[in-house]
Amino acid sequence: MRQALLKWTDEKFDVSPFFRNPVKPFHNTALGALFDGDCMRVLPLIDDQVVDTIFADPPFNLGKEYGENTDDSLPDDRYIGWCGEWLTECVRVLKPGGSLFLYNLPKWNVLLGAFLHQLGLEFRHWIAIEISACLPIPGRLHPSHYSLLYYSKGKPKTFYRIRTPILTCRHCGGEVKDYGGHRGAMNPNGVTLKDVWTDIPPVRHWKFKSRDRRANALSTKILDRVIEMSTEPGDLVLDPFGGSGTTFVVCEAKHRHWIGAEIDFAREIVARLEGDGIRAHKNGDFIER
Repeated sequence: MRQALLKWTDEKFDVSPFFRNPVKPFHNTALGALFDGDCMRVLPLIDDQVVDTIFADPPFNLGKEYGENTDDSLPDDRYIGWCGEWLTECVRVLKPGGSLFLYNLPKWNVLLGAFLHQLGLEFRHWIAIEISACLPIPGRLHPSHYSLLYYSKGKPKTFYRIRTPILTCRHCGGEVKDYGGHRGAMNPNGVTLKDVWTDIPPVRHWKFKSRDRRANALSTKILDRVIEMSTEPGDLVLDPFGGSGTTFVVCEAKHRHWIGAEIDFAREIVARLEGDGIRAHKNGDFIER
């Protein structure tokens, strides 16, 4: 992944307590700071053990076109080596008890999960997010999920149970009784969130993403769960691959501090943060506190 020079502007959110040296982000809000450039020019500047939760959604090395600073067609060994570099930095800046979420293809997360184990992180979940993003492949099962790895640096200091609404039949409106049939014993707030998420809507309509960034975007519902599950208001969230800015938008809505980097589309993220009309997906989750 080719490095781009960082660009600077005035700051609002004071990032100095979290960085080894004085820095000025490309854009600030009252809660967060965005850097315009390669995450490997930002991560080494962050102090040790200051981040509460990390969410990383790197390029998947599928040969997609992002921007002029991203090479998404690396040889496999170089891609894994590059992931190892920024993951090592992420583990360094993560607090004891902090959480790390890594969104990628199963093909890569099998290897990257083993790497996180070698770095001393504890495996908590392999979350399967059901999204059919390609046609069936001859001689193979139909790939229909992305992997969201959930690791922690020791015992998580923050973990909240999330409950999802009981499913109902779209034809008759009755409940889909896949909870064991003991309706009287059910929590009225819903069922405990599973590690297979079948309710994440694909981001296809333009009302949910920027017209100036045509690459895939994440549903706000994924980040809703990651942030509610693993952080408290006021905690610090790091996203080294800002993409369309979904992490930062959700942090703003949920009053979490954030630091992020984006190598190609920082200006598009700023436009989204300043309110360009991009909508959030509906979410009926209940958070037990």
